[in-house]
Amino acid sequence: MTRALVFPGQGSQAVGMGKELAEAFPVAREVFQEVDDALSQKLSALMFEGPENELTLTENAQPALMAVSLAVTRVLEKEGGFMLTDKCDLVAGHSLGEYSALAAAGTFAIADAARLLKIRGQAMQAAVPVGVGAMAALLGLDYADAVAVAEEAAQGEVCTAANDNASGQVVVSGHKAAVERAIEIAKGKGAKRAVLLPVSAPFHCPLMQPAADRMAEALGTVTMNAPAKPVVANVTAEKTDDPETIRKLLVEQVCGTVRWRESVLYMKEQGITELVEIGAGKVLTGMVRRIDRDLSGTAVNGPADIEAFLGTL
Repeated sequence: MTRALVFPGQGSQAVGMGKELAEAFPVAREVFQEVDDALSQKLSALMFEGPENELTLTENAQPALMAVSLAVTRVLEKEGGFMLTDKCDLVAGHSLGEYSALAAAGTFAIADAARLLKIRGQAMQAAVPVGVGAMAALLGLDYADAVAVAEEAAQGEVCTAANDNASGQVVVSGHKAAVERAIEIAKGKGAKRAVLLPVSAPFHCPLMQPAADRMAEALGTVTMNAPAKPVVANVTAEKTDDPETIRKLLVEQVCGTVRWRESVLYMKEQGITELVEIGAGKVLTGMVRRIDRDLSGTAVNGPADIEAFLGTL
């Protein structure tokens, strides 16, 4: 079985995440402490205890999700001898999860990944005043139809496909009025559901350009190594292991479409048969089944998941 490790994005966070890991494994506690120190913030306390409204803030959720993913990765390595270089062929992550994938593969130090994601979250939040932008899920339309809906809805404003998550599951992003028009147009074109998402900013659309500029500046200051295994980038849905290309693509990713469905199908073309979701929640594992039923998806989150997964190797 040929394996890819995949790392979740925003929306997978929940109060209590990482707590069982920290209680069970010293190496997990070390990761959480490293992130806390890098940010000069007790992020781990926020993850374990809440409050939820603070954890959900973009600037907290992004480094928190990375921290859980890296804690799981380190536990697999230390407790199970699961070395990424030997046990997988590709890595990928959904939006912020691409940073988790790169940190797991050794491109970034954990502390650098935490600081970058804190900046990314703050910059994405600050790029558009609250209430100006919105995102909506269009369910039951394929990607081409969703793109056509977004183009029709724009009417001189911004409305673009932000996330191509799975077959019949596309998210659009842009100016609030345009996104609301997209919801009505999508319903008229046969969408099963079209609903606004409870997000604080219109991610992955051209309105995020100020955040992309900020990330270009931040990424320019960080040392980046070639990943131990190639990363399948969100914006190209193809693999790369060149640090300068990765740096450029991470900047483009802020405004660009997350091409997750294509990324998963590309991994299948590369011979991948099993996708292992590393970190909080099971969102990507659910998407795998919607994208291609021939692929196996496994979520590895807490101590029980880790034990079960290591038992299959």
